[in-house]
Amino acid sequence: MKSIALKIPESGRLAAWLNISRAEYVRMAIERMNQKAASRLRAESPSEVSRRVRNDSMRVNFEFAVIERDPDAMIAVRPDWLA
Repeated sequence: MKSIALKIPESGRLAAWLNISRAEYVRMAIERMNQKAASRLRAESPSEVSRRVRNDSMRVNFEFAVIERDPDAMIAVRPDWLA
């Protein structure tokens, strides 16, 4: 693992108040941020899936509406249905 040098104001004082080393304080902060980012990613994934499913549902509903109006019209819209 590579190391980096950081100048973080207040981190030394806050780490001392928590009775942990400054390095541990930084590790904990990064771990917490990673957990928040992972949580946001998990929250956004279902909404993207929902959006795709909604689009597919709207397409299928359109196809059913076309068939209900004129059963032969779908062949004009989707010629691959003849195969």
